[in-house]
Formats: sequence, structure tokens, C-alpha cells
Amino acid sequence: MGFVRVTLAVLVLAGAIGVPAGAQTPGCATAAPECTGWVTVGAASSRLRVYRSHALDQPNPGIQRALVVVHGGGRNADGIFRSGLAAAFLAGAGDTTLVVSPRFASNQGSECHDALDDGELGWGCAGWRWGGPSPANDAVTSFDAMDATLRQLARKDRFPSLRAIVVAGFSAGGQYVVRYAMANKVHDTLGVAVSYVVGSPSSYAYPDASRPDAQDGSFQPFIDAQNCTTYHRWPYGMQARAGYAAAVPDDQLRAQLVARPITYLLGGLDTTPEFGFDGTCPAMAQGPSRLARAQSFQKLMTGKYGAKHALVVARACGHSDRCVFTSDVALPLLVPRVG
Repeated sequence: MGFVRVTLAVLVLAGAIGVPAGAQTPGCATAAPECTGWVTVGAASSRLRVYRSHALDQPNPGIQRALVVVHGGGRNADGIFRSGLAAAFLAGAGDTTLVVSPRFASNQGSECHDALDDGELGWGCAGWRWGGPSPANDAVTSFDAMDATLRQLARKDRFPSLRAIVVAGFSAGGQYVVRYAMANKVHDTLGVAVSYVVGSPSSYAYPDASRPDAQDGSFQPFIDAQNCTTYHRWPYGMQARAGYAAAVPDDQLRAQLVARPITYLLGGLDTTPEFGFDGTCPAMAQGPSRLARAQSFQKLMTGKYGAKHALVVARACGHSDRCVFTSDVALPLLVPRVG
């Protein structure tokens, strides 16, 4: 039964078979151009492109939850959108789940050459991951773009039955989500419960200057701080913050990080330095692999700070958003039951 269910999801999302009338599938079952839309950010002339399973500008009382999925360093919003669609389908909630995937496009630097439409916001090739400003409008950061997206989803005139929003990201998207969870100022203002799923990031923003000891896993002053002077600078720590997080006081950042409902979702085989793994000294200070870094950070947050943060492992998965986000352990996190 599980194989048939997964195979059907793959075929539907690939467009290989039709969708029967009344089936529980998203309004958009593909990452086609007609399944994109816009979110206005700040001034009316600035906008963020998103993939979405249902229109954002039309009333839809059938939507009960929203899943916002953030892409990795390749800025493949269409790919992570398909993973989000697959998760909603496998959870049996495709018709009641609004899946949204923002595109943090960039045409900055030697490796980022995305084409931008008129008024479309672009970002630094890496800076979007931690709330950096848009080069075209430095008053708008990538976290402001998520704020605007969540506000649009929380509109009661559009989605009166919406009860939950999940913000999830994988790889570089996981870096984005864990820092957005820590820093954002809209969490308690939306009138809708928001939770965060942090999928396999390469690094975290540590709330204090301790780091895990390589021998026993305890948290100690970083032994190589003299040589790795950037180990506690943003985005790896609290010092010299830039962008959106710079305007939030240290104590508030720590308190928000502790209080917010965060789950760290990892592949059990995500232990190799591949797929954009951050091997810089401030990242290596957090552990030797993505899995080890997640385990240490969750241990710090729960043990020292008393946060109720969970760590969930998709045991058979490596560094793959499709494998992790469609695993049985991920579905209730990404597509929660609402009542």
C-alpha cells in the first residue's frame, strides 16, 4: 500500500496521469508557470515570486493549513514546491493545504544569475539565508518577504478556515528558517498558530558563545576562538548582526528562539560533507556534519535553555529534501492535523 501511494503521488506530480474528480490533490499539482503568484513586500513596486498550490488573492474557505517551504542554495523553488505538494498529497490533505514556495532569486555574485521580472526582488547570493537586504531595495530584507507572505496567508477574508501555518526549509532553506524563527516579529501577531521545521541546515545562529566539545559533547568556551575569530559572528552567532536581525535586541532573540515551536528534521544518513556543506571554521565549530550539528544545537536549546524543541530523524534519508519531506516522520510536522 505504501509503495502504491508513493507511486501515485509521483505520477500525479509529474503530470503522467490525470487527477480523478473529487480526489484529495492540490489545486496546482505541478510547478508550472501558471502556478506562480506574487506577494507584495513593502512598497507596491517590490514583489516576491512564489509557487502556490492555490491562488493567494482569492477567497478559499476550504484551506485549513498552509505549508511554506523554502528552497536550498540552488534557489530551486519549483523543486521544493513539488516536495511540499508530495507531502500534502501523502498526508491525505492536498485539497485543504495551501503549499507556498517563495523564490529568493539572485543575480549577484559569480554563481547567481537568475533572471528577474519587473519589480521582482532579488537578493545577495547567500545573504537571503539570514535575513539580508535586497540589493535593489536595502530597506527590504528576505525576512521581511516572509513576514509579508505570512500576513497574506493569515488574512481571514481570504482563508477564513486557516488554523495552522508551517514554515519549513531544507539545507540553505533550513538555515533561513531557523534564523527566521529566532528573529521574526510577526509570530504572535497573525492570529494563526505558526510552527517551524528546520531541515538539515549546515549551521545555526548560536544564542551564546559556547560550542560543543568534540570529545564528550558538552558545551564549553570554543577552544579555537583565537584562530577562528568569526565563530560567534552572525550568521553563526550573535555578534555583528546585519539585516533584519540587527534591529532585534540580544535578549529578545534568545527569548524568541526558546519560545517558538521548532523541530529539527534531519536525514539519518546526512553525515557527509556534500551538497554545499559549510566547511568554514565557524561552521565546523558547531560539529563535523549536519546531523551532528543538529543534535548538538537541539541539546543546547533543550538542556541549557529549556526550549521544547524536537529533533526528528528520517533514518533512511541523506541530504535530500524529497526523501526527508515525504518520509512518514515528516508528514505530521509539515501537514499537521487541525481541529
